[in-house]
Amino acid sequence: MVPMNDLLLFGVAALVVVLTPGPNMIYLFSRSICQGRRAGVISLLGVMAGFLVHMLAAAIGLTALFMAIPLAYETLKWVGALYLLYLAWQAVRPGARSSFEAHRLEVDRPRKLFLMGFLTNLLNPKIAIFYLAIFPQFVSPEHGAVFLQSLVLGFTQIGVSFTVNLMIALSAAGIAAWFSRNPVWLAMQRYVMGFVLAGMAARLATEQRHVT
Repeated sequence: MVPMNDLLLFGVAALVVVLTPGPNMIYLFSRSICQGRRAGVISLLGVMAGFLVHMLAAAIGLTALFMAIPLAYETLKWVGALYLLYLAWQAVRPGARSSFEAHRLEVDRPRKLFLMGFLTNLLNPKIAIFYLAIFPQFVSPEHGAVFLQSLVLGFTQIGVSFTVNLMIALSAAGIAAWFSRNPVWLAMQRYVMGFVLAGMAARLATEQRHVT
């Protein structure tokens, strides 16, 4: 099974990724402000359904394939590191917007809220690359069944994402009001996130893992 140290590190990676600017958080934050907490939570359930699709796709075949081929593993390691650097740049680049800046959205029915949350996550390139490039780095055949490891990691990521996004959906209005009164902290949030992402990219690029 996944060693506890690796699981904790993966949890940190999942937390950092969910806090970076991306379609999921921006959509949920904006939906909660424009249509209220209930709409935000319904949209969040759709997002979680999208995570299940990503996780199962990785658990069923992709992770096992990539871990079995050293060249593919090395390629994915560098793709993952470069993508984390890209996210870091997106956080600190001039003109970048924080995830905590809302967009105006029209009022939608519950069924459409769920569907939009699902599609927003299913088509989210940040999550797809996370599962294809970063997720496999924490799976190793020497720790047991790859499928079970993938499920443990996948549900850990889903749990972290659900907790963070639920807090955001329930307190979006208060968060938006606080950041509007404290714009300096809004900028600092982006730079801190960029620094953390760059550090994770460096660690991923330099980590050595035995692949059997």
